[in-house]
Order: sequence, then structure tokens, then C-alpha cells
Amino acid sequence: MLAASKSAGSKAESSKAVASFVGSSSCEGCHEKEFITFKKHSKKAHSDRSVKIMAKQLTPEELKECYACHTTGYGKPGGFVSFEKTPDMGHAGCEVCHGPGSAHVESGGKKNLILGKGRMSVKECETCHNPERVSNFRFKPMLYGGAH
Repeated sequence: MLAASKSAGSKAESSKAVASFVGSSSCEGCHEKEFITFKKHSKKAHSDRSVKIMAKQLTPEELKECYACHTTGYGKPGGFVSFEKTPDMGHAGCEVCHGPGSAHVESGGKKNLILGKGRMSVKECETCHNPERVSNFRFKPMLYGGAH
């Protein structure tokens, strides 16, 4: 009996721990300056444009690879589904770098609930900006130049 209740408690705790994507507009209220700079200067804020241009030339598998880096939360809870169903997630928003934001937002902004705790390093960029992609597209991450 006791083991079963511990197991049930663990499942409840782990389901609470899974954060979902909420979109960059959820960040704006507390991070207005960063949000404005991101929308105005960051290429990530408009990354959907290149995907839409290339989409007709790509196979469905290739397109999914593009979505993984050029959209927010593709294939994950609350993330990008399609440009029609989830247009606000159709670009590489705040959560692409900082991780799903639902827990951070619900907590009132606890920094330990986002990646980098508010400070990022190039290591986090390498999920998308890995050596193969940098070589193929000749594009390097601009950690402090245009993200915000």
C-alpha cells in the first residue's frame, strides 16, 4: 500500500515538473525591454520567413528538421503545430533558448525554472547552431548581438 501511494505521488510531482511552451508574448509583461529588442532586431523573431520560403522544396522529413530550430517548441507540449494552428509559435521565440516557460510564468518569474537562470552561454546555442549547421549555412550564433 505504502509503495503504491509513493508511486502515485511521484507521478503527480513529475507531471507538475513538465513545463509547456507558452509563447514569447507571455514574456513581454515582465521583460518588456528584452521583448521589444528581440522583436525589432533578432533574426529569430522572423525565422518563420525562411522556412516558408523553403517549404515547397523540402520533403516532410526535412521540413520537420527546420521546425525543430526555426519554431518554438515543435513536437512538445504547447509548442508549434503549424503556421495555421499556432502562428505565435511559428518563429524561434524566447523559449527556444530559455526552455518552456509555463512553470517560470506560473511561479511569478523564478529564474531557476528557465534555462540559464537568465544567463545563457554558447553551449545552449549548440542545440541548433551545431558544427554541421554552422558549416552548411555559414551562420554562427549571436548570443549577445540581437537576441535581446
